Amino acid sequence: MTRMRSIHPLPEIALVVLLAALIGVAWNKTLLTDAWRGETSKAAVIAQPAQAAEAVPMPVGLAQAKELHDSGQAVLVDARSADSFTKEHITGALSLPLAIAGGKKPPLPKNVTPDTIIIAYCNGFSCHDSMELGKFLIKAGYRQVFVFEGGLPEWRDAGYPTAGGAS
Repeated sequence: MTRMRSIHPLPEIALVVLLAALIGVAWNKTLLTDAWRGETSKAAVIAQPAQAAEAVPMPVGLAQAKELHDSGQAVLVDARSADSFTKEHITGALSLPLAIAGGKKPPLPKNVTPDTIIIAYCNGFSCHDSMELGKFLIKAGYRQVFVFEGGLPEWRDAGYPTAGGAS
């Protein structure tokens, strides 16, 4: 007659957990070593430039752009060409064509500081120059950059003042 041997699962479970822990430590040795030393993992360092590259200016509507411009809280910056700016632009706006803005420091007046609210605009919703200029200004260190997507056409259609040679 055979006698059933009693099975104790506890030692078997402990062995499986111990093996899993050893494999996990071996697999993540570099990450754990960096964490133990208080260093940032290389994966996190690589991810930072991608996050910075995603900084895009927030859009503002016509009413908000007009209010910020009229109160003197914001500077409007025209991203179109110098010829287009000369023909017509929003009264009081600065010209900073996207093609010229590509240097290290944007050629803006000294009173436009990194804390100045800047609203970039161009030829309306189909024009992407203002968004690209806004991204460039953010990369250049300006912290409050917005894009007026309606641009000059929406401004003009609302009857707000423009300047330049066109009429």
